[in-house]
Amino acid sequence: MQHHPGAHPPDHRTGPHLRTVAGPLPVTAVRGPALAHEHLVLDLDRAGDGAAVLDPTHHGPAVTVELAALRAEFGLGLVVELTCRGMGRDPYALSRIAQESGVAVVAATGWYYEPFHPDEIGGAGVEQLTDTLIDEIDNGFGDSGIRPGVLGEIGSHGDRPGGAETRTLLAAAHAAHATGLSVATHAQLGRGALAQLELLTSTGLPPHRISLGHQDLLDAPAVHRELAASGAYVAFDTVGKESYQSDDTRLRLLLSLLEAGYADRILLSGDISRHAYLESEGGQGYGHLFRSFLPKARAAGVDDALTDLMTRRNPVRFLTGADPEEI
Repeated sequence: MQHHPGAHPPDHRTGPHLRTVAGPLPVTAVRGPALAHEHLVLDLDRAGDGAAVLDPTHHGPAVTVELAALRAEFGLGLVVELTCRGMGRDPYALSRIAQESGVAVVAATGWYYEPFHPDEIGGAGVEQLTDTLIDEIDNGFGDSGIRPGVLGEIGSHGDRPGGAETRTLLAAAHAAHATGLSVATHAQLGRGALAQLELLTSTGLPPHRISLGHQDLLDAPAVHRELAASGAYVAFDTVGKESYQSDDTRLRLLLSLLEAGYADRILLSGDISRHAYLESEGGQGYGHLFRSFLPKARAAGVDDALTDLMTRRNPVRFLTGADPEEI
């Protein structure tokens, strides 16, 4: 590779910035909460039933309406959109949704877990995959001029990544080194996060630039504490997906991690990944975290300062590596 760690450090000309679909955004401009792991446009349809789809034409207007309403009601300031290569990503649609809703959107690059790997992965080595990611980060999605601001959701399933998943995780870590972006993972059903962390940090990537995904699906407080103790972020990012895990269990796991002193390592979101989850189709919607889950957390003793830390400061720090004092 012609790239090397630190080749493209983050832009600190006027303080840390997020890289959004509309361009650089100072972290100080994010005054309201963020959703740290969402999908606004998506196509994971393998069954042919169209369920795991958020089509920009058919569902985009409803997505925009929801985000605009959350901006008005809760001050929603940012969505981290983790639809990556092979997942039906559409940067133009993301740009429209961001502009029309007034909510900043960070787009992603990388590869999901192996059942959804596109043909481009094939027998490509880590070096080739790394170069593919760096090229997209540096030059944008095609000729759109829109550049990703995070690597994610980089996926694996099972307790340890498979061969192709290992290559994509290592490529993401090397691309993170070279560009200054952070890495958000998909740990299928919450499993395998420790192995993901071990693999990513083996490249020298600092744990605080890593978010381990879907940990609210794993009822294992000791694992959560171990991840957080490393300095990595622990994502409770499927809030409201009751068919996978009850929110009561999620709240218990969250309170356990808070009681252990790791409030500054927690990210929260809902991972809307089917059109049936939209409010317009009777689902929980992007606002479930704010309208249902956080009120329950407040009733359990989570105060406004902790809520702001988990929903605004932590996601911004994760994306930028900024010092807490800068946010």
